[in-house]
Amino acid sequence: MLKRNLLRFIAILFVAILVYFAKTNFSEYNKEKSISACVMAQKMTSESFDLEKSRKYCEGQVRKQKEAY
Repeated sequence: MLKRNLLRFIAILFVAILVYFAKTNFSEYNKEKSISACVMAQKMTSESFDLEKSRKYCEGQVRKQKEAY
């Protein structure tokens, strides 16, 4: 009985660590993909394109959307 409960606890702990790890890594990946897509849209719609300005603008927009979510 005690051994069974200990195994359940270890399994739940392992799953929780995996979920935390996946959320942390994929969250950063998704943020970078969103910023890249925004920069590409800025490039396509702007006549005078500046990469640094567009990247800063897009980072701000993605941050605002993430905070609102």
